[in-house]
Amino acid sequence: MTVRTLRHYDNIGLLKPAGKTEGGHRLYGEEEIKKLQQIQFLKTLRFSLNEIEDMLSKENNDWYHSLKSQLTFVLDEKKKLKYMEQLLRGLMNEFTLDGKNDVIQMQKLIRLYEDNKEQQQTFLRKQFNLQEQELVDLLPNVNSGDPDSLEWVALLAQIKRHIPKGIKAIEVQRIIRRILEKEQEQFGGDESFSEKVWEIRKSKEQSEKAGFYPIEPEVIEFIEAATNYYLNQN
Repeated sequence: MTVRTLRHYDNIGLLKPAGKTEGGHRLYGEEEIKKLQQIQFLKTLRFSLNEIEDMLSKENNDWYHSLKSQLTFVLDEKKKLKYMEQLLRGLMNEFTLDGKNDVIQMQKLIRLYEDNKEQQQTFLRKQFNLQEQELVDLLPNVNSGDPDSLEWVALLAQIKRHIPKGIKAIEVQRIIRRILEKEQEQFGGDESFSEKVWEIRKSKEQSEKAGFYPIEPEVIEFIEAATNYYLNQN
């Protein structure tokens, strides 16, 4: 607690000193110290100084209502911070995938994640049965920091880097093998589900409806061709 803060509290009438010395120094007694502790406690709960003044000035203040109102505020802020966390992770993963962040692309991604959440859920419910919908929750999310999603992002980034080498390249085939292993690990080898996801992924329109991260058509075609080659060789 600084002298400047105490002076400010005095000037706004939030905490008046018990008195002053002849030299003008503020004096605080036990009651003022108790009130100061209350102010500091309420500040940790993120009440504003105006709200604190109002709460402490009323003898019969409805503390329950005030705390409930503040809890609502904190929960709203928590949602906003969670959204910002997801957005930042998505943009970081975008950089991992392309090695750069394009402002226009970033704006498109933000709109994709902000808009039509309910419509996306409705679309996915129509495409997958109840059992498959449990697997939908396991699909990689570019806005997530979970290990599975990060591995999918890394695999896609590697594929994009090795495209010039062609589908038969050892590096490409190793990545395809890991993709198929990952698919088996995460989705239990449900081929019907995987095929449905891939068909949606191949359609730009359906991918947008599902809220999937946009992947360029040429990358989709390359992965499909490389996967077919791998399966034919094995």
